[in-house]
Amino acid sequence: MKHRIFRHNKIISALLLVFLLSGAFLSGCGRESVPYSESGFYFNTVITITVYRSKDARVLKDCLLLCDDYEKKLSRTLQGSDIYRLNHSGGVPVTVSEDTAYLLGQACKFAELSGGRIDPTVAPLMDLWNFTGQAADKNAQKKIPAAADIQALLPHINYKNIRIDGNTVTLTDPQTQVDLGFIAKGFIADRLKESLLEKGVESALINLGGNILAVGSKPDGSPFEIGVRKPFDTQNTALTTLSLSDRSLVSSGVYERYFEKDGKRYHHLLDPFTGYPVENGLLGVTILSSSSMEGDALSTTAFVLGPEEGMALIESLPDTEAVFITEDYKLHYSSGLSGKQSAQNP
Repeated sequence: MKHRIFRHNKIISALLLVFLLSGAFLSGCGRESVPYSESGFYFNTVITITVYRSKDARVLKDCLLLCDDYEKKLSRTLQGSDIYRLNHSGGVPVTVSEDTAYLLGQACKFAELSGGRIDPTVAPLMDLWNFTGQAADKNAQKKIPAAADIQALLPHINYKNIRIDGNTVTLTDPQTQVDLGFIAKGFIADRLKESLLEKGVESALINLGGNILAVGSKPDGSPFEIGVRKPFDTQNTALTTLSLSDRSLVSSGVYERYFEKDGKRYHHLLDPFTGYPVENGLLGVTILSSSSMEGDALSTTAFVLGPEEGMALIESLPDTEAVFITEDYKLHYSSGLSGKQSAQNP
């Protein structure tokens, strides 16, 4: 329990930047523009949903119930969830919810798009590396896995081992296990937005542990201003700010979960071909898109593909923009953002 509380407080601290920037407009507004928020601990992170009209506040608890429902379907560690049952099926077909089957299919599509460089069956490698906790305890009891142990897992890391037939899913290799961490929060954010829109909400901000999705704009019609955090900075310094209206912003980077050993940093974005953290000169990638699910998956995809191939992918996609942060802390914008955003000196 102490560990859960520690993670909760650390993540709240990391997210303050988002709300300070997006909430700055509130002073001087009338009562209808006062923000109403609900927070909870789901998907191993703190989530906060904020609406900006008093009559919309009643929908917030419904959003948390929706999060609870999705956690019971998609969590890898919660006993009885669809993913838990699938991972413990021993290769026997498992009937899952329509949402789970759909998301597994989407995860496989992005794995194919990346040429297998991201893979929803990387779960055993994640367990072996044990990237848990936050930066404050990044060096505590951490060990680099033995090369032999990594090599033993690699034959079982293959998204093609996932067979989907309607709502029936089979892992054709009994030792394969699934983790939807690179796409699930984006999918859930999209579902939350749909729910809010159906209930007439016109201005809201969904924050699923740093996955940001705007419903409309601020009450005055101007966009939300969201800061992209400087990697490893304990003061939550913004390297740049991005304008967000009815769009999603998702970041992936080496600073989210990592540890250091013998002067070398090891992070959680693993290459399924080698079993080791990706090394390509990037610190982070932020994606702006209409679909948070796509933005979630693309932030990881673009990162593992690297600066050149990753940016080329983003430029080939409609209604999608990106900011890449390289190891020298320089910002590299996709063509649709270049020259349009405010940046601070690292």
